[in-house]
Amino acid sequence: MDRDKMAISMMTGVMTRARALLAVALSAAMLVVAVPAMAQEVPPEQLALARKYIDLTDRAAVYEITLVEIGIGTMRQIVQQNPEIMDETDAAVGKVLEEYKERKGELLDQFARVYAVRFTVEELQEIVAFYETPTGKKLAQANTEVNSDLQAVLQVFTNNTRSEFFAKVRAELRAQGFEV
Repeated sequence: MDRDKMAISMMTGVMTRARALLAVALSAAMLVVAVPAMAQEVPPEQLALARKYIDLTDRAAVYEITLVEIGIGTMRQIVQQNPEIMDETDAAVGKVLEEYKERKGELLDQFARVYAVRFTVEELQEIVAFYETPTGKKLAQANTEVNSDLQAVLQVFTNNTRSEFFAKVRAELRAQGFEV
């Protein structure tokens, strides 16, 4: 039994390190992909079409949610170290959030640039035309909820498969004569 606990503990450590490495690798890969996209010259018409697509599909309020999450994280960090200034920190976070309120366009312009680099003017025209149809509008509206539902389905699958997968690997190793 102690061997099982030790093996699980080691595997947990390996998985934690693997996740951390994956996160670092993905961040680096995204930076490598983003840098050329940002440096590439894009015709204004193409950029405008990409921004129109972003505006048509921005239903998740990514900018606002991200700022709120940053604000909450900042508040936690400061209040954890200085609980006596909770009200002042709350007010300061609110004030700084207001400063960022009008900067949403900067982020959406960067999103648009990513699409403008990857799609031609003609493709962007077709994409925008679709999202201006009733079906396109419905898809844009439903995407946030659909993505949330898909994440829930994936989480259930992962939870159900994790123990089954582990048991099968363990059985395979036992079949090879290893006691795991």
